[in-house]
Amino acid sequence: MSSVTTVIVGAGHAGLAMSRCLAERSIDHVLLERGEIAHTWRTERWDSLRLLTPNWQSRLPGFRYDGDDPDGYRTMPEVIDFLGNYAKAISAPVRTHTTVTSVRSDGAGYLVRTDRGEWRCRTVVLASGACNIARLPDFAVRVPPSVAMLTAQSYRNPGQVADGGVLVAGASASGTQIAQELQRSGRQVTLSVGEHIRAPRVYRGKDLEWWMDAAGVLDERYDEIDDIRRARRVPSLQLAGTPDRTTLDLNALVDLGVRLVGRLAGITEDGKAQFAGSLRNMCALSDLKMARLLDLIDEWARANGLDATVGPPDRLPPTRVEDDPPLGLDLAGGAIRTIIWATGYRPDYSWLELPVLDRKGHVRHDGGVAEHPGMYLMGMQFLRRRKSALIDGAGDDARDLSDHLASYLRQNSIC
Repeated sequence: MSSVTTVIVGAGHAGLAMSRCLAERSIDHVLLERGEIAHTWRTERWDSLRLLTPNWQSRLPGFRYDGDDPDGYRTMPEVIDFLGNYAKAISAPVRTHTTVTSVRSDGAGYLVRTDRGEWRCRTVVLASGACNIARLPDFAVRVPPSVAMLTAQSYRNPGQVADGGVLVAGASASGTQIAQELQRSGRQVTLSVGEHIRAPRVYRGKDLEWWMDAAGVLDERYDEIDDIRRARRVPSLQLAGTPDRTTLDLNALVDLGVRLVGRLAGITEDGKAQFAGSLRNMCALSDLKMARLLDLIDEWARANGLDATVGPPDRLPPTRVEDDPPLGLDLAGGAIRTIIWATGYRPDYSWLELPVLDRKGHVRHDGGVAEHPGMYLMGMQFLRRRKSALIDGAGDDARDLSDHLASYLRQNSIC
């Protein structure tokens, strides 16, 4: 059995950021990674995916983008190289191909069991990610056997998908990008639209992420939000990181020929999909949320004297919805050959043998400080700031939480 002060579970961007911050505080630690560094980026993303954030926004403690395309968007191989180079630059003590099988309390700290031995530690950081298991509705079991099913996690490219119609369930960033790719491949795509957040890729001549970063939107803290539980469930922006920086929204998809229907509310025993009748309302609400965000940006630009140096305020036209979108679809009729579930993810803490999970399987925590002494969380949606789940958000969260961790150790006479 090995001993160390802190075990970090996961060596993605969040775990590596925490590693750097712990090293700066001379806290000995190890990162346990089930695969290679950036395992999720390597194995659970589709081929054409690019980061939604510009290259300049890849900022980690002691490391940042230094190439010649700051406004571009990284491909998946580039993301993997970036994180691998970061791990080397900070000499991160990563044990790859080491799967954690259990974490339990041993009285004085934690016992971490893996398929390659055991570790005893005083503190543990859970940085295994929020997107471990694709979330499917219970009624997915009623999909007829003639219809193939993939998730945004298992989808790679159109070559996986049979010729014929495709139903994509979910219209956030993943669903809209996959729908666009499949429609362009010659398949007829029907997109099931629930709650979503529409956004322009470029606003007043600058990337939307630039505005949100400069105006402090991304730095908004979890303890400044009235309903943080709701904020943590907000879907991702409808953004795509394309070289031409075009806006990918529902209007763009309709222009390509994608058909919009409401949220997939259920599937009957005989294989008929049922769609909610709220499509028009969902789109109107999304347009309203977008307008509020752009109004906030405009106010910030005026207050900071930027109105004369950037383009004029403008707004995208309202989302177009057909008068009577269908409320049902016979999945067994042959028109739909494949369903792709882009309905979100949930974390996998099946190895966590501690009473810290809520009824939905999420770790109970206060800004990343778990409800168990010496346990911390990294890399989750709106953990401490609105940007927490982004590569750019890991650094600030890691600084805060490593400070808390160091204080915990001092109070317990460990360092």
